[in-house]
Amino acid sequence: MPDIQSPLPGTFYHAPSPESEPFKKAGDAVAPEDTIGLVEVMKTFIEVKAEISGTFDGFVAGNAEPVQAGDVLAKVT
Repeated sequence: MPDIQSPLPGTFYHAPSPESEPFKKAGDAVAPEDTIGLVEVMKTFIEVKAEISGTFDGFVAGNAEPVQAGDVLAKVT
């Protein structure tokens, strides 16, 4: 099962805002250019792209959870 990893350290978010639905839900199709989450670094939000095609299996990292570069954020099959 391929992993989507954090490109940098920061805080990971599943959705664009607290009121919004997550970018992806388990069972959703993903393409390489799809945004699956955001990493916040010093008040700047960086989009995390899937970079692979497949089916989104779900998030590994919790919403609003601190992450390090290389941490697994989500799984795709």
